[in-house]
Amino acid sequence: MVEKTATLPLVLALALALALALPPAPALRAQNLPLDSVVAIVEDEVIMFSELQGRIAMLQASFASRGQPMPPQEILVRETLDRLILESIQLQMGRRVGVQVSDEQINAALGSIARQQGMSIAQFRQRLEAEGGSFRQMREDIREEIIIQRVQAGNISQRIQISDEEADNFLESPEGRGLLAEEYRLSHALLPIASEASPEEEALFKAHIDQLHQRIQGGEDFDAVISGSGGQFTFEGGDLGWRTGEDVPSLFAELVPTLEPGQTTEPLRSPSGFHLLHLRETRGGSIIAPQTKVRHILLKPSEIRTDDETRELAADLRRQVLEGADFGELARAYSEDVGTAQEGGELGWANPGQMVPEFENIMDSTSIDGVSQPFQTPFGWHILQVLERRQEDVSLIVARNRAREILHKRKYQEELDAWLRKIRDEAFVDIK
Repeated sequence: MVEKTATLPLVLALALALALALPPAPALRAQNLPLDSVVAIVEDEVIMFSELQGRIAMLQASFASRGQPMPPQEILVRETLDRLILESIQLQMGRRVGVQVSDEQINAALGSIARQQGMSIAQFRQRLEAEGGSFRQMREDIREEIIIQRVQAGNISQRIQISDEEADNFLESPEGRGLLAEEYRLSHALLPIASEASPEEEALFKAHIDQLHQRIQGGEDFDAVISGSGGQFTFEGGDLGWRTGEDVPSLFAELVPTLEPGQTTEPLRSPSGFHLLHLRETRGGSIIAPQTKVRHILLKPSEIRTDDETRELAADLRRQVLEGADFGELARAYSEDVGTAQEGGELGWANPGQMVPEFENIMDSTSIDGVSQPFQTPFGWHILQVLERRQEDVSLIVARNRAREILHKRKYQEELDAWLRKIRDEAFVDIK
């Protein structure tokens, strides 16, 4: 890294102090005051004084809206400039490798932001511009943020490797064992009864909740039935969220594992009143999923074989199989999937979602021992043969994948910080 100084020059600090006390850019323009200057050169680009001033103004507004004290000005300026430098380095990296962000992706991000504010994109734009913001600039900021996220993901993910041993060790920990435990999403309704209620009052409440329970058992929606009860029969409770067996209230602990999703317990009496517990859905525990044992032949178009010729070759190989040729031998002779060709094209047992959609759709619609018509995926032209199908408990596979995701997220920030320091140290940065 080439850098003139590790701290912000005094001239720049004083200029910023003056600028932050002055009106924003339009007013400055009207007064014919100096507008802009270069504050830093970063590789092939520059950071302008106006960029730094604008970012600091945004931070000041953010601190003010949250009622938080501002950090000392020298620290605010230095850290803001450092952030702009890092952003510039990453944006230049993204441009060098050709990262593109479509209008559809920007619109999707804008839509998400607007929904969080309870508005449509049009309403969000109207409010932004009414408050003096620029919708065009916001679109550009989102585009740059997406580029930075992709640059980071592309560089960080390859630095993180989660071994099978790490995933299994995590699953053996108390936290990891929780991934294997079955969880229940429950709704609870309590019809409270005063402790001094007479037997007649209790019988009246019991008759009411029995009637509601019968309606639920008859197929009516649990929430609609409970919310429709009023007057003296007002229920308490609501969604209990996801609970493991250990977290289920003791009153229901033995009943919950006996319920199927959509079922409701019989009315239960406690000192508080009458209860109904409704099981919405379950997750974890045993996960039974269909698996397909499949093999394929992959052919790729090339400089000496057109796309049409490749498809025709795949069709000819299919014809040979239907006429009695051995699929495995043809795969060994013709398949360009180097990982499976010598195994006769066998891909083993495939789980749902494991293959690309084009492959999985054909695989699912092909009968056992059937040979598909030629079809195309991003990898080339295929024919496939389904060998077997079965239902298998994939809960351990699912838990291991979830363990990898958790460990990956934990390592990501650590690796990101190290990578950001590295690219900052290696970049040419000249602070004016």
